[in-house]
Amino acid sequence: MKILIVDDEALARDRLSQILVDSDEHDVVGEAENGAQALEIARESAPDVVLLDIRMPGMNGIETAHHLNSFESPPAIIFTTAYDEYAIEAFDARAVGYVLKPVRRERLDRALERAARLSNITLSEIAKRSGISDLREHICAHTQGEIKLIPVRDVFCFRADQKYVRVQHRNGEDLIDDSLNHLEQEFADEFVRIHRNALIAVRQIDTLKKSSGGQTLVTLRDGPQGEDSALIISRRHVANVRRRIKER
Repeated sequence: MKILIVDDEALARDRLSQILVDSDEHDVVGEAENGAQALEIARESAPDVVLLDIRMPGMNGIETAHHLNSFESPPAIIFTTAYDEYAIEAFDARAVGYVLKPVRRERLDRALERAARLSNITLSEIAKRSGISDLREHICAHTQGEIKLIPVRDVFCFRADQKYVRVQHRNGEDLIDDSLNHLEQEFADEFVRIHRNALIAVRQIDTLKKSSGGQTLVTLRDGPQGEDSALIISRRHVANVRRRIKER
């Protein structure tokens, strides 16, 4: 079994690695000290299981697990955590694999035997019940065999593009596999739907104006500029867009 260890504490990584090295059944294919590094190593090594610290600075374990789920062959996840009553209750309620720190060999062996892939719905429920933020701070795009993490704060808009979603952001644009409906639900506080095929960042709205044909158009502050850069707001969404502008 190929295993990736992810923890921001070197001692914790060393402890897990030593336990696993002593076993002939497991192969440690890498160690990462943060979520972004974990995604890169996972892309290269294709682990069967990721031992994932749930509380890390920057990208926490929940967000990292969400991004791992976007892989073509997602690994199984086992969370490692210091004792947290609510988190443990949440793990037990959803039959999610976990080991408590300091990690004991017997508990780790049992967790590995039951390791399973976790759905995004399960991850969201775990986050909610254990008081951990489930709001992603990055969008994960897979481009030419590489992983690109796009900060949500840098996104101008999400636009449906056949079976994908096109993300337009400060450094260009990329295609992702997320659905527009899921993105709308997840980032409801930051984005607003302007059309059945488009969401835009409320903070990026510059002006609304009428076209010669009577359509309502929106221009973005830092987005693409020029005559063709304005986006059409469908009639059914105009009132809500105006409301969101007033509330920001």
